Amino acid sequence: MKKDKFALRPPMGWNSYDYYDTTVTEEEVLANAKVMAEKLQQFGWEYVVVDIEWYSRDAGTKRPEVQYIPFGDDELDAFGRFQPAVNRFPSSADGTGFRHLSDKIHEMGLKFGIHIMRGISRKAAWDHLPLHGQEGVTAADVADPVSICEWNPDMYGVRDTPEGQAYYDDLIRMYADWGVDFIKCDDICDSKLYHDGYEEERFSGWHEIRMLQHAIEKCGRSIVLSLSPGPAHIDKAWLYEQNANMWRITDDFWDEWTLLRNMFARCELWQEHVRPGCWPDCDMLPLGIIGGGFHAERCTNFTPAEQRTMMTLWAFFGSPLMLGAELTKLDDKTLRLLQDERLMKLMDGHHQGRQLKRTESEAVWMNTDEATGEQLLALFNLRDEDGSVSCRLADGREITIDVPAHDVRVIQL
Repeated sequence: MKKDKFALRPPMGWNSYDYYDTTVTEEEVLANAKVMAEKLQQFGWEYVVVDIEWYSRDAGTKRPEVQYIPFGDDELDAFGRFQPAVNRFPSSADGTGFRHLSDKIHEMGLKFGIHIMRGISRKAAWDHLPLHGQEGVTAADVADPVSICEWNPDMYGVRDTPEGQAYYDDLIRMYADWGVDFIKCDDICDSKLYHDGYEEERFSGWHEIRMLQHAIEKCGRSIVLSLSPGPAHIDKAWLYEQNANMWRITDDFWDEWTLLRNMFARCELWQEHVRPGCWPDCDMLPLGIIGGGFHAERCTNFTPAEQRTMMTLWAFFGSPLMLGAELTKLDDKTLRLLQDERLMKLMDGHHQGRQLKRTESEAVWMNTDEATGEQLLALFNLRDEDGSVSCRLADGREITIDVPAHDVRVIQL
């Protein structure tokens, strides 16, 4: 399936990471999916994504000392492919991977996604496990031990060879058989280990973006490809656009005003690259109750004003919307924000956002409905105190509105 045939609007959904870290279970995924189906689906929210380390049987057992356990107790099949940890995802005990879980998600009218690390299991390479469907080829033959992740010890990169492509073809075919609709691939959008002097694709892993997309095209299923972590490289925009549906334009985004303020510059940099099938990604929405898997459950640090600013910027820009909250603990105010019909309407793939102004104290964005010509204006106060935000439009009109600190006002033109 060609990537330009799906993800025609920014993907919207829930991801387990901000609350569960590496520890989410099947029961918890289904509980969150149920809330989404009942309260959010009608507003466009549809993806349920199991984030990192779903194959780890001992995930979270050494927190806070270490997040990703070296030489951990991971679930692998005979061909070195990670499988869901049975102690956390019991429906996978019959060898069908996430098939039963994805079936339940699909029965709710939702879509199912998983997180993966780029590459091939280091353990599979060390043990010279055979690759499925490739007689005489082992994991060690396609693994590149020089291409590694700085922060996660699970994988080696995959060599850009016919055998390496066949490995990815088989892996994505297995995910398609599981009913996967969305893949968030990590350690691939921006290399955290190799920067200065290592622009070769072998070290960056960027060639694996193409390999993944080629595999998706062959698998017969519409699978959205999301690239992490960021910040994405603007000079590689062509690579992301040709081969992925989403790519992170920031490192991990959390509930800090300075990080939110910085997103205005990032959105300005990437605003010309937003279109159906191609969605620069502002990262997850740290709303509601988060942090549980990090041993410190807490309410978001964003004030209500900052939450409105974040949601409005993401929607006006056209970023995918991925919730990090524990949905079973959503409060009414957060729920109303996620059900804001005026903002959700901007997520239909037919709206185009443009920044009209940005200074140290304020920013202004316009969003245009390409079908009707209807325009909305968002005026953001970036100051730490209340003040007015102004903008001169192309037709000469001067708009000036009082906006509370860190807040936004949206008007129809």
